Amino acid sequence: MKLLLDTCVWGGVRTDLVAAGHDVIWTGDWSEDPGDEEILAIAYNERRILVTLDKDFGELAIVRGIPHSGILRLVNFSSKQQSMVCLRVLTLYGNELASGAIVTAELGRVRIRPPNDP
Repeated sequence: MKLLLDTCVWGGVRTDLVAAGHDVIWTGDWSEDPGDEEILAIAYNERRILVTLDKDFGELAIVRGIPHSGILRLVNFSSKQQSMVCLRVLTLYGNELASGAIVTAELGRVRIRPPNDP
C-alpha cells in the first residue's frame, strides 16, 4: 500500500511499515512543511493514504471537499503504539482506505467514514 506519513507521526512508523512491504514517504524527511493542503494534494496526486494525528485533514476533506486518497487518523496513541495500530488498521480496513474512506483509530474503537458520505 502507498502511504504518506504526516510529520506528527513518529518516524519509526515508517521503518515498521516498510518492513511490512508498504511504500512509505514521511513528511518529516522534507526540508520544509508545505502545509496541510499541499500535503493532502501530494498524497492525492500520488494515490497515497495519508496517516496523521491531525484532525485538520479530515476537516479539509469533509468541510472543504478537498480530494484525498484515504486518510487514517490516529488518536491518543504513544509513539510506540502507532506502528502496531497502523499495521492493524491497514490489515483490517485497507480496502476501505484505498477506496477513499477516512478511518479514525482510537483506543478501543475504529470509526470509518466512507467516501462521499455526507
